[in-house]
Amino acid sequence: MAAAREVGRQIGLRGWRLVYGGGSTGLMGAVADAALAAGAQVIGVIPHRLIEKELGHGGVTELQVVDSMHERKHKMAMQADAFIALPGGIGTMEEIFEVWTWRQLGYHRKALGLLNVAGYYDELLRFIDRSRDGGFLWPDVQELLLVDSDINGLLDRIEDEFARLKAQTPPDLVQPGPGGVASEI
Repeated sequence: MAAAREVGRQIGLRGWRLVYGGGSTGLMGAVADAALAAGAQVIGVIPHRLIEKELGHGGVTELQVVDSMHERKHKMAMQADAFIALPGGIGTMEEIFEVWTWRQLGYHRKALGLLNVAGYYDELLRFIDRSRDGGFLWPDVQELLLVDSDINGLLDRIEDEFARLKAQTPPDLVQPGPGGVASEI
């Protein structure tokens, strides 16, 4: 939980905007609360069926209620400039691989960061290495996933990648949100 709060705090201190899943509990809620406390704009995107289950966050700058998970992920992705995944369950895993796949296929040119808190993603990273070693994942695609166990290290790498991509992408291909970061994809 401390890492989630620090991610939110750093988002605010860096002048970023948080785009996230809209809940008020768990890691997502902790990131949002800390980002708000640090002065960030916070945009939550939540399906109407999850407002009660995830306790839609009433204190965010804007809470966008959508019809489905697909619409939620699409709206979050369109409004974000980068993606950060914290430790999470199957929903987080699905979202990591989806935005990574979108990047590989050229649907977006946005940084994807994985915060490996206390080695949480070590087994997943070994699986990814094994996929690469077996010829199922190209090394250049693996390199699209920025991994760090240090919050500031990861956020710095995301900023560098954002600047690099912005400098080399023709303006008509850039579809960033206004300073947004999807903290939990």
